[in-house]
Formats: sequence, C-alpha cells, structure tokens
Amino acid sequence: MAPFTRKKETLFLIIFALAIILIPLFVKNKYHFMVMNIVGLNTIVVIGLNLLIGFTGQISLGHAAFYGMGAYLSAIFTATFGFPPWPTIVLAMIITGMVAYFVGYPSLKLKGHYLVMATLGFSIIVHIFMVELDRITGGPSGFPGIPHLSIGAFVFDNDFKNFYLIWTFVFFCILVSVNLVNSRVGRALKAIHGSEVAANTLGIDTDKYKTKVFVLSAVFASLAGSLYAHYITFISPRSFDFYYSIQAVTMVIVGGMGSVWGAFFGAGLLTVLSEFLHVAEKYNIIAYGAILTLVLVFLPEGIVVGFYNFYRRRKIKSMIEKRGGEFRV
Repeated sequence: MAPFTRKKETLFLIIFALAIILIPLFVKNKYHFMVMNIVGLNTIVVIGLNLLIGFTGQISLGHAAFYGMGAYLSAIFTATFGFPPWPTIVLAMIITGMVAYFVGYPSLKLKGHYLVMATLGFSIIVHIFMVELDRITGGPSGFPGIPHLSIGAFVFDNDFKNFYLIWTFVFFCILVSVNLVNSRVGRALKAIHGSEVAANTLGIDTDKYKTKVFVLSAVFASLAGSLYAHYITFISPRSFDFYYSIQAVTMVIVGGMGSVWGAFFGAGLLTVLSEFLHVAEKYNIIAYGAILTLVLVFLPEGIVVGFYNFYRRRKIKSMIEKRGGEFRV
C-alpha cells in the first residue's frame, strides 16, 4: 500500500498545485500541451481504477466503457439536443454511476478471472453499441461538432486553456482520493484487499464497499470522457475499445497499485511512451507487454512504491552501518 504519511501527502499536493500553475509559463509547444492534457485525462481514469484495483483488489477490464459513456453522453446531449455542457457532464456522471452500480453489484460477487471476464464482456457490449447505433453515435465514422466548454464568455478552445481546466480536475480527483484512502473508508478498502473473509469478520460490509468504489471509479472515468469529448470536439469508438482498458490497467500496475501518486506517474509514463511509439502503432502492445514484464520482475510494487521502498532501505542500511551494525533484508 501507499507508504506516504499525511504530512508528505500534503507537501506533494502543494508541489503538484504549484506545478500546474507554473508549467504553462515555460512550455510553449502546442504538441507538448496536447500530450500533457492527454496525460491528465488518463490520470483521472487511472486514479479511479487504482482505487478499485490497488486498494480494493478488484480487477476490471471495463473502464474503457465508462470512459466512452461519459464522452458519448456529453457529445449526444450537447451537440444533438443542445443541452448546456457543464450540467451535461454532471448528468453523464450520474447516468454512468447508475449503470456502474447495476453492472458492479452482481459482477463484484465474482472472483478472479470471472470478474475480469464479466467486466470485459460489458466493455465489449458498450463498444458494439457505439459502433452499431450509427444514427445516434455516428458509428465507426465518429461523432463531430462537440462544443468546447466555456465559463461565461471565456471558451476553452485551445490546448493552453484546456491544460488548466483538465489539470484542475486532476488535482481535485487526487485530493478526493488521498482523503478517501486516509479515511475510515480507505482502511476498509485495504482490509478487503487483504482478505474479504477477515474484513467480513470485522463487520465490514464488503459487497457495499466494493460496489461503491466501483461506482466511484466509473464516475471518474465518465468525467475524463466528458472532458475528452469537449476538448477534442470529435470522438469515435476506436478511442474506447478493449485496448484502452488494457492500457489503463497497465498504467495502474506500472505506477504502483495502492498508490494515488503511482496512478499519476503510471499514466504519464505510458502516455508519453505511446506518443513515441505512435509511428509504429502495431508494436504498442509489444512495448506495453515488455514494460509490464520488467516492472513485475524488478519493481513488483510499481514505480512509485518500489523506488520509495528502495530509498527507505538504503537509508536504514546507512543508519545501521554508521552505528556499526549489520543490515539484512
């Protein structure tokens, strides 16, 4: 689990907020802004998924569906029916949360690969709807004409403006997650991850907690999808296919399961890597598999927790050696 104290978490949040404010002052390239914005959107999805996988121990391959639902619901309601964007984003999150509840409540009673297959099946069904309901979704050709978000007369119509919008939401998602995992609910989720049987004996309603965190992670994905739709102003089913679910789970594992900050680093690393491999798209899966294998072999706890524990062991070893003792792992 995440090894950081509340004092360190607060320090990281302050540094993170300052970085959001200051980075745009030094970055001028539009392409770099675009990559950072995609990193932000992926981070929101992965933070929610990490709460489910890393803290609760429930593996889902269905979050591409929730990401796509947020995008398509926002696009259809605003571009087709003329709904105002901001209330539509909230509406999309509510609808996605309701769907997640009805999917998650029975599915989360399953264990291991049965749960994985159930969520994968749901993701495939949603993707089929995106493709086949072409009169509503635009089908394989995509859905154009989605309006930009705005506050009054201020329109988020370029990468620079969307950077502040997206990363403000990233900050609040991290803030919510940090407070959640450090609360009574977070301790219950960790207990469920350790042993559901033991958690039940302690009076923890495991079914209720698993369903609630599943819904919360789906709502995070829906928010990211809505922001993506209004940022790009064009969406297609390809952006929300099975491969994205694999990508999101890989980001969780690489960053560090059970670490809120690991979600940020995992999303950042693999999103940037995808951009480097864009010219050789068919090798993306090979590269992801190789990275996942290396991390599982050399840093099984993920990048953030793994390097933190390595630093801590080195520090303890140094202190013991200074006192003339012997350090043993």
